[in-house]
Amino acid sequence: MSSIFVTGSSGFVGSNLKRYLDASCIITEFKREKELDIHSNTVIHLAGKTHDLKNTSTSEEYYQVNTEITKKVFDAFLAYEAQVFITLSSVKAVADEVDGALTEEQIPNPITHYGKSKLLAEQYILSQEIPKGKRVYILRPCMIHGPGNKGNLNLLYQFVSKNIPWPLGAFENKRSFCSIDNLLFIFKELIEREDIPSGVYNVADDEPLSTNELIKLIAQSQNRNPKFWNFSKKFIEGFASIGDKHHLPLNTERLHKLTSSYVVSNAKIKAAIDKPLPVSTREGLLKTFKSFNS
Repeated sequence: MSSIFVTGSSGFVGSNLKRYLDASCIITEFKREKELDIHSNTVIHLAGKTHDLKNTSTSEEYYQVNTEITKKVFDAFLAYEAQVFITLSSVKAVADEVDGALTEEQIPNPITHYGKSKLLAEQYILSQEIPKGKRVYILRPCMIHGPGNKGNLNLLYQFVSKNIPWPLGAFENKRSFCSIDNLLFIFKELIEREDIPSGVYNVADDEPLSTNELIKLIAQSQNRNPKFWNFSKKFIEGFASIGDKHHLPLNTERLHKLTSSYVVSNAKIKAAIDKPLPVSTREGLLKTFKSFNS
């Protein structure tokens, strides 16, 4: 039976990973206050400081957690006999806005401290000489979701649950998502197979969806029809500018986040694995939305 050393095992991804691999692996959890002592085949580094939407975190926190702890864990991986290292970075280590589809070839230019701290961790890992027999994977997922996740999708679900028509129906966009089921499948492939090259890989579901399509899926998960208001874009943009001045829930920044596109290409990881992802974009999102109602 293989053994896995996991950091961040109490988080959303970590808790799902433990359930997913528990029957086939011995999992050792990292305690930050203890010295790193790795006696496992695989190291999965999930611990990190996520993007703070409320802007209450200091910049130092991002670099201390996302950069320095990653360097510490990776150094320990190199020092011990573990063969596989997998770390979760983020697409935000590359770009906060995307023109077209984001690929691994795009030159990183993060704007936020979150993205910059993730990129510094990546650069440190890639600067080290990897001993023969070891494999190193840096995964850049887009928005990860699944049952138990309490992120922005939950907020959107709560809005639609109030049976209020979606007021941004005139806007068309495309965004990529990452089902926890697909992410865990990729983890398993990277752990078990020796033919997948080390490197940096984007992780996303196959099909990007618009916010309007998300509204329809949420309504479907609640067994009812979606409702839309198709106000003109100019009217909504004008209303959002008023929101800037009077601190209303809808302002230009929030409007941009709700209506902008962010498409992530998963072509490289799919070619490396050479298997279809187990869950479609819509299946994964429906599973997530249905869990919000349970």
